[in-house]
Amino acid sequence: MQKKFQHIHPYEPFINEFTEKLIVGTLPPPRFTTGNLKEGDVNFCYGSRDGQLWTILDRIFLLNLKFETTEEAVNQRKIFLKERKIGVCDIVASAEREKIDASDIGMQHIQLRNVLGYLERYPNVNTLLFTGGNSKNGPEYFFRKHLKEHNVVLHVISNDVPRIHEFIHPVTKASIKTVSLIAPSGAANRAVGSLESYKRLKRENPRFNTIDFRVLQYKKYF
Repeated sequence: MQKKFQHIHPYEPFINEFTEKLIVGTLPPPRFTTGNLKEGDVNFCYGSRDGQLWTILDRIFLLNLKFETTEEAVNQRKIFLKERKIGVCDIVASAEREKIDASDIGMQHIQLRNVLGYLERYPNVNTLLFTGGNSKNGPEYFFRKHLKEHNVVLHVISNDVPRIHEFIHPVTKASIKTVSLIAPSGAANRAVGSLESYKRLKRENPRFNTIDFRVLQYKKYF
């Protein structure tokens, strides 16, 4: 019987007492767990050269980021996050995989992080930015499961894309907003292409693409 791959999150949550917004995803690709990074990967949260989060933020904030496996590239991202009071707290601590890939759906025996515990410890956080929606094994999906275990309800604020919810923290009683952004991955491009708002912008400008669409969406919430 083939041994399953233990996919362990390689990074601790990046968060401090000044953090107001938290980026919440699942796990970086397995190579970040094993340390076998590709040329162009950055050894930090969302550092995959195939991911788009830092490309999007680079365009929104004109950061002139380096996309390379260096300490300078890591530090650029850390400085930006601290200055903007943004943290990262992916919800999956570990999972098992039969096939070693980065798909959310391939995760098994999933251990979640105690995100509510981090929110209690860092009470300035008022917004969670999910890098994906409520499809199975996505960040919103897991967060709903996490809330259910603590008898907390997620209330709809807006069902338009990106979907917005809010909940009351069971300990601090703070009202916290969640925004389910379109995932910053190539796998989500088909979903972007099916949106009427994207199609309209594409008709107006044939050169408009799926990253342009994410830049417009993310800009409102970052």
